[in-house]
Amino acid sequence: MRKPFWIHQRVWITGASSGIGAALAAALAREGARLLLSGRDPGRLDAVRETCLAAASAMAAGAKRGPEAMGGADAPPVQTLAFDLASIDAAAAAPAEAEALMGGIDWLINNAGMGQRGGALETANDITARLMTVNFLSPVALTRGVLPGMLARGKGRVAAVTSLLAKFGAPQRSAYAASKHALHGWFDSLRAELAGTGVGVTLLAPGWVNTRISQNALQADGGRHGEMDIGQSRGLAPDVCAARMLRALRKGKDEQLVGGYECGAVYIKRFFPGLLHKLLARTGIG
Repeated sequence: MRKPFWIHQRVWITGASSGIGAALAAALAREGARLLLSGRDPGRLDAVRETCLAAASAMAAGAKRGPEAMGGADAPPVQTLAFDLASIDAAAAAPAEAEALMGGIDWLINNAGMGQRGGALETANDITARLMTVNFLSPVALTRGVLPGMLARGKGRVAAVTSLLAKFGAPQRSAYAASKHALHGWFDSLRAELAGTGVGVTLLAPGWVNTRISQNALQADGGRHGEMDIGQSRGLAPDVCAARMLRALRKGKDEQLVGGYECGAVYIKRFFPGLLHKLLARTGIG
């Protein structure tokens, strides 16, 4: 029987109101973790919280444990903290509130992100800035906010959910790809700086996952894309993606690709970059 790895672990998940984040939250609740769920919409966060509370209660009952299995009688097993990553000030202020709510953060999963569907020349500067803030600058601010507590305790792990497009660029994704490349550069550097401290860094790079990211993606003028891409519709189910991500986190991996055959593009880029460039120019990424 597998050791209950996540029981009592204090996990903060951003982008928890839907998609991969909600799936991560539900899976962790079933494993007995204490959760802090963040997103922009308090109502949707509350709905995910109720799902997680039901899962946590079922886990505790099945294991014949009392309230301590879900984090202790005095601490709610699932809490919410709503804020908008489009505001760097809100992101910088959130860690102090998160620490106060949870009594410390053991795991930060920077999952929230915003997609893009717009050409490089057509995408306005303010849209590029918004994508960089949501996808890169705010996760950096959250991470910098929780690191002092982790370092003081000598343990913890920070994860960033990036994308295969952290490894290569693609048409209509210039600002998105740039933000994900930036995450890899920053978190790889951070990992080297944290060596020997007991605090780890994991980069999780999903390919196609069947979520609403393409529908919610920003177009060049800032409007909503509103369409489900073919690749997205055929992608991994969020719960499958979440299970693979949590497996990588349990193993303490530095980096993990998560997806199907589309992950092969990373290796084509490494060994046959010219071929990948031609394929992307001709077909895009779906």
